[in-house]
Amino acid sequence: MEPPNQKNLILVAGLPGTGKTTFATRLAEEIGAVHLNSDKMRFRMGGMGHYDPGDKEAVYRALQSEVRKGLLAGHTVVVDATFFKAALRTPFEQLAEACQAPVCWIEIRAEESTVRKRVARKRAFSEADFGVYQKIKSTCEPLDMDRLILWSDHMTPEEMAARATAHLNEKKMPTK
Repeated sequence: MEPPNQKNLILVAGLPGTGKTTFATRLAEEIGAVHLNSDKMRFRMGGMGHYDPGDKEAVYRALQSEVRKGLLAGHTVVVDATFFKAALRTPFEQLAEACQAPVCWIEIRAEESTVRKRVARKRAFSEADFGVYQKIKSTCEPLDMDRLILWSDHMTPEEMAARATAHLNEKKMPTK
């Protein structure tokens, strides 16, 4: 029989430019998890520049498929995406329940002045600029679940990963 809590689903949410991917990459490295990212998935699907609701749903469905594979293989999976609508979040929670994997939500935030600077720079997979940040911010449905909130402009990625790892251990979601 598989030991309990061998696999976890860690969902990293936040607006564009808040530092989700930098944090999620560091956390996944720290805990030996599979890391999935919505921007990279969109790129792999050939969907760069396509952001209508149907395109976004397709990216999230593809992420869900990869999450399912990872969890069923016994891996902890870290997913970073905006998760800006409840309708995009709920299927991941349902998937975790179906795979008997505990879920932990982590919300990444940053001051707007920091976001403005970050999104002004070219980033490998993200096309979001400050206008996209503002649009998503204005339509974002707040996360109403228990979650860890980290400010990426107040902590280093290493400090954030250490805090998240401690949080996972407090929730009895061992990372190794």
